[in-house]
Amino acid sequence: MKMNSDLSKKSFAVYGLGVTGLSVIDYFNKNHFKNYIGWDDNDKILKKRFGRNFKKGKKLFLKKINNVDFIVLSPGIKVEKTKLKKFLIKNRRKIITDIDLFYMLNPEVKTIVVTGTNGKSTSCKIIEHVLRKNKIKALIGGNIGKPILSLNLKKNPLIIIEASSFQLFYSRFIRPNYALILNISNDHLDWHNSRDNYINSKLKIFALQKKNHLAFINNKMLLKKFRSNKYLGKIKFINTEKIKKIKSKINNDYLKLDLNEENLSFVYELSKVLKINEKSFLRSLKSFKSLDHRHEVFYKKNNMIFINDSKATSFAASKFALEGNENIFWIVGGLPKKFDKFSINNIKKNIIKTYIIGNHMNTFKKYLIGKVKISLSGTLQNALISIFNDVRKFQNKKITVLLSPASASYDQFKNFEDRGSKFKKLVKNYAKKYS
Repeated sequence: MKMNSDLSKKSFAVYGLGVTGLSVIDYFNKNHFKNYIGWDDNDKILKKRFGRNFKKGKKLFLKKINNVDFIVLSPGIKVEKTKLKKFLIKNRRKIITDIDLFYMLNPEVKTIVVTGTNGKSTSCKIIEHVLRKNKIKALIGGNIGKPILSLNLKKNPLIIIEASSFQLFYSRFIRPNYALILNISNDHLDWHNSRDNYINSKLKIFALQKKNHLAFINNKMLLKKFRSNKYLGKIKFINTEKIKKIKSKINNDYLKLDLNEENLSFVYELSKVLKINEKSFLRSLKSFKSLDHRHEVFYKKNNMIFINDSKATSFAASKFALEGNENIFWIVGGLPKKFDKFSINNIKKNIIKTYIIGNHMNTFKKYLIGKVKISLSGTLQNALISIFNDVRKFQNKKITVLLSPASASYDQFKNFEDRGSKFKKLVKNYAKKYS
């Protein structure tokens, strides 16, 4: 489809009035888009939006949805599970995302799009940090920070977009100058229905690239798919051996961790393309600080270190922390990911004991029984009480207390941030009590 230069004259339905949906409506209001209507499956949200007239708003939406030019769908909404699935399926060809709208509105803006299963946010933040330290104007948005349409483009910055598989699944117009797929492992397969669907959603960041655009890949399977799809972008194949050679020069303990080798390998290659020399790249890394809830070493007491890795919502994500630490008291559990596989044979030597929490303890027990010592703790509180009692037997060893749940948080917490924050608070409370 050819991009329309005057989108303000088009009509839109905004489906989902969370942070992203409201950012779209806010953009429309600020830029004089008059022909749009909003909808959410949650009546409480509709009432908040339309007040007492929310039922009238629902009728108006149903009347207009078949005639709008575009339906802007918020991330994570699955068409087949919505209240209006019949209408959305009928109008599937009209569905776009806020990222699509950004590209349609700003065809000349240069962008870096980062996706993958693990490490997206950290990589985006490292990229932003390195660019700004080297006086390259950069803004970050999408699945991290502000919604993409809330960014201020007046200073003509380079835009860094973190793109989730949910955002990419319905995307049609995404076309980055620099496209990075960090890695692929099983995640969100209950939403995507298959690994192929999940992978294909990630590959969309390459689909519309031009010959002068760059595609950063470090995986032979993705490379094969890239070539079979005959994408036009120029391939930059990433090799972690390059970053290993300069790792000793990195003056940042967090970035020196093995779990960051892949992230840094991509950023390093991107920095070279953007004409940042190695010396400047290394100097930039010195002041980078880790993101909350991602292998966050937040507390140390005597021989114990406490790591909040709440963002690890699959075993593949937890594996980095399990490989990189020793004498681990591991807190695991939550809402299991469909088709997730726990393979700990090569790392079980690092684990002293595992404390299972959440409403699906028996599932995790099946994964781990016979491989490591197990305590069915149920809650974070119970797990920490047990840990502080158990560590007394290991006073002469350096101990790692690790929350890396390898699962989603929604069975007991609002989100991974809520889970991580409560863990940090409990640790500090119990550390005083059991000291």
